[in-house]
Amino acid sequence: MTVFPQLMKTAQAGAIAALALMLATATAQAGHKNSHSQQYIPGVWVDPDGCEHWVMDDGWEGYMTPNVTRDGIPVCQRIQSCLVESSDQLFAVDKHYINAANTARLQDFFRSAGATAYSIYGHTDSDASDAYNMGLSARRANAVAQIASSVGARVVAIRGFGERQPIATNATRYGKQRNRRVEIICIR
Repeated sequence: MTVFPQLMKTAQAGAIAALALMLATATAQAGHKNSHSQQYIPGVWVDPDGCEHWVMDDGWEGYMTPNVTRDGIPVCQRIQSCLVESSDQLFAVDKHYINAANTARLQDFFRSAGATAYSIYGHTDSDASDAYNMGLSARRANAVAQIASSVGARVVAIRGFGERQPIATNATRYGKQRNRRVEIICIR
């Protein structure tokens, strides 16, 4: 008779825990969608720590690594950001075409960098709409990736982040200039 009440308490605690988890997940998901209220582009990319990430079209993100510490923290390879180029140096304002001199400079870089593969990420400042900036940053990243491919460099990821990953404030002219960039990640 003493076992039955104990089982009931355990079952109730489990049900409460499951309900709390479901509620927390739904709240986080709703908050994630509402706080961004934007379209996500599904894909996979490698961050500067070498962690492969995935993102779904509803904004859910995760890691793609089987290696974790005892605490569940992903263990990734160390990757260098081997080149961060100002978009102002590579592209004319609001353009994604690279002139001949910058094409030659990037070709020389990809020939001599010595990486086994590259990830190329485009970024913008916060001028214009989010959708427009996402497209512009992707076109710029693709332009650099085409140059890499033209000299035989292996490109494993191309992604435009638009204005979503600033490295400086968009409230100043200097900050906006720093945010307009193309990052090339070398995978050794």
